[in-house]
Amino acid sequence: MAEKRNMFLPATRLPLSRESRVSRSNELLYGIVIFIIDQPTKKRQRNPMSEEQKKRKGRLTGREKKKTANQTPTRMEGMLSGFQSDLSSISSEIQTLQQQSVSMNVRLKNRQAVRSHLSQLVDELVVPAAMISTVLDSPVTDQEFLEQLHELNNKINFTKELSFRETLACNDIQDIVDRLKIKAVSKIREFILQKIYSFRKPMTNYQIPQNTLLKYRFFYQFLLANERTVAKEIRDEYVDTMSKIYYSYFKSYSGRLLKVQYEEVADKDDLMGVEDTAKKDILNYFFSKPSLKSRNTIFTLGQRGALLSPAELEGPILIPHTAQRGDSRYPYESLFRSQHYALLDNGCREFLFISDFFMVTGNSGLDLFNSIMGKTLSMLLKSMSSYVADCFDSIAVFLCIHILLRYRAITTKRGLPALDRYWEAVLELLWPRFELILEMNIHSIRNTDPQKLGLLDTRPHYITRRYAEFSSAIVSINQTFPNERTHTLLAQLQVEVENFVLKMAAEFPSRRDQLIFLINNYDMMLSVLMERAADDSKEVEGFQQLLLARTQEFIEELLSPPFGGMISFVKEAEVLMERGQLERLKNDEARINQLVRGFSSSWKHSVEAMSQEVMRSFTNFKNGTSIIQGALTQLIQYYHGFHKVLNQPAFRSLGARSELINLHHLMVEVKKHKPNF
Repeated sequence: MAEKRNMFLPATRLPLSRESRVSRSNELLYGIVIFIIDQPTKKRQRNPMSEEQKKRKGRLTGREKKKTANQTPTRMEGMLSGFQSDLSSISSEIQTLQQQSVSMNVRLKNRQAVRSHLSQLVDELVVPAAMISTVLDSPVTDQEFLEQLHELNNKINFTKELSFRETLACNDIQDIVDRLKIKAVSKIREFILQKIYSFRKPMTNYQIPQNTLLKYRFFYQFLLANERTVAKEIRDEYVDTMSKIYYSYFKSYSGRLLKVQYEEVADKDDLMGVEDTAKKDILNYFFSKPSLKSRNTIFTLGQRGALLSPAELEGPILIPHTAQRGDSRYPYESLFRSQHYALLDNGCREFLFISDFFMVTGNSGLDLFNSIMGKTLSMLLKSMSSYVADCFDSIAVFLCIHILLRYRAITTKRGLPALDRYWEAVLELLWPRFELILEMNIHSIRNTDPQKLGLLDTRPHYITRRYAEFSSAIVSINQTFPNERTHTLLAQLQVEVENFVLKMAAEFPSRRDQLIFLINNYDMMLSVLMERAADDSKEVEGFQQLLLARTQEFIEELLSPPFGGMISFVKEAEVLMERGQLERLKNDEARINQLVRGFSSSWKHSVEAMSQEVMRSFTNFKNGTSIIQGALTQLIQYYHGFHKVLNQPAFRSLGARSELINLHHLMVEVKKHKPNF
C-alpha cells in the first residue's frame, strides 16, 4: 500500500528534454484517467476486504480512515498542478514550431523564385550550337531555320533588355548574337528579293510566289524589328515591281478588249426624237458614215441587262485573243465589266497580301496600296474619261454605273476599302454623262416636228417605242440602287413623250383615228413597261390611267354611229327621271318606236361591224378583245337603261314595247360575238 501511495506523490522535477516532457505528460494523463475510472471498482473490492478484516482482526480504527481520506485530495492536487505546468510548456513549444515553419516556407519560396529567374537568365544567355549551325548552314525554307529564327529573335530582344538594365552578363553573348543576326538578315534579304524578281519574268503567275512569301511572313517581321534599312529596301523593291506589273497588265488588257468591241456605236445623232428614215441619196449611201442598222437597238436593253446578274457579274473575264479568233464582238458594258472585275479581283488580293505580309493597317495600308496601284488606276481613269466624252449610248453608261455600284457593295461586304476612291472617281465621270445624254433625248423629243416624221399611221409610233424600251430598261435597272435624279429625269422624259403623242394625234383629222392612235401608243408603252418595271411604278400607273380614259372615250365613239340615237335618248331620259319630268318625252312616241325597231333589226350587224373595226384598228389583239368586251358591256347597260325608261308609267301604253328584245336573250346573243383571239 505504501508503494501504491508513493505512485501519486509528486517526484522531484529534473530538467527534461522536450520528448521526455511530452512522454511524461502522456503518462500522467493516462494515470489520472485510469485512477478516475478504477475508483468505484477498487472501492467495491476494498469493502469486502474491510469487512473480513473487521471480522478477523478488528484492527482498523476510525482515525486511520479519516487520515487516509484527507491525504487523497492533496495527492490529486499536486498531480494536476504538474500536469498543468507540462501543458503550458507544450503550448509554447508548438507556437515556436509554427513560427519556425512559416519562416522556412518563406525562405523556400524566395529561393525557388530566385532559382526560376536565374535559370531563365542562364538559358537566355546561352547560345546553343544547334542555333549557330542552323542559321549559318540551313536553307531559309527549312522549318528548322524558321524555328531557330524565332529563338534568335527572342535572344536579340532579351539582350536588348539586359543592355538597357546594364547587366554585365549580356556582354558575353552580344557579339555572337549580332553575328547571327547579320547572317540571318543577309539570307532572308536574298531569299525575298529572289521571289520579288521572279515576278518580273514574262508569263509568270505572280500569285504563286506571293503565296510562298506569305508562308514566311515572319522573315519580314524579323527584318522590320532588327534591320529596318533592309526591310525598307525590300518594301520599295516590291512596290516598284508590282506597280510596273499591274500597269503593264491592265494597259495591255484594256487595249486588247477595245479590239473586240462592236464597230457600230451610237453618236450624237442617235437620239430618241430623230427621224428613222433610210438615206435615199445614193452618194450619201456610199460615201457617208455608215449608220446603225436600227436606232431602236440603242434604246433596247434586251439581253444586256443579264450582265448585272450575280453569275455574270462575277463570271470569268473575257479573253481578247480567244474572242478575236471566234470573231466575237461585245458591247462596251461587257468590256467594262471584264476590265473592272479583273481590277476588283487583283486589287482585293493585293490589299490582303500587303496587309498580311507587310503588317500594315488603316491609312498605312491604303497608302501602300495606292503606291502600288496608283499608276494603274490613273491610267484606267484616263481611259474611262476618253470613252465617256464621246459616248452617246445612255444604256451602256447606266449599266456601267450599276456594275460599279455592285462591285463597290462587294468590296464593302468584304471589308476592303482599297478601291473605294477609285469607284467614286469613275462614278463622278459616268453620272454626269448619263444625265447629259438623257437631257439630250428629252430635248430631241420636245423639238420634234410631227409633220417631218413621214406618213401618219394609227399604229404605235417608233419614237414612243424607243421611249418605252428605254424607260423600261432604266426603270428595271434602277430598282436595285434607286437614284432620285434618275427618277426626276425619267419623269421629265415621260411628260415630253405624252406631249409628243398628243401632238401626233392632233395630226389625224377624225377623233376616232386620234383615239386609236393614242390607245395603240399607250397600250404599247404600257405593255413594254410592265415586262420589266414594277406594276406600282409611276410610269406604269400614269399610262394605265391615260389608257383607261382614252379607251372609255373610244367605246363611246364606237357605239355612237349605230346606237347613238338610243344612247342619247337614254341619257336624256335618265336626267328627266331624276328631275321627275319624264312626261316631257311622252310626245316622242314616233322617235321611240323608230329606236326600238331600228335596234331590233340592226344590232347584230352593228356588233359584227364593230368587232371587225376593232380588229383592224388595234395591233394588240389582247387590247382589242378588252375594247370589244367593254363596248358590248356598255351596249347592254344602255339597252338595260332603255328598258327601264320604257317601263315607266308614261310609256306603258306604247305598242313598240312588245318589240323590245329580251335583255337576257340579248346578253346570250352578244356572247356569241365575243371575239376569240
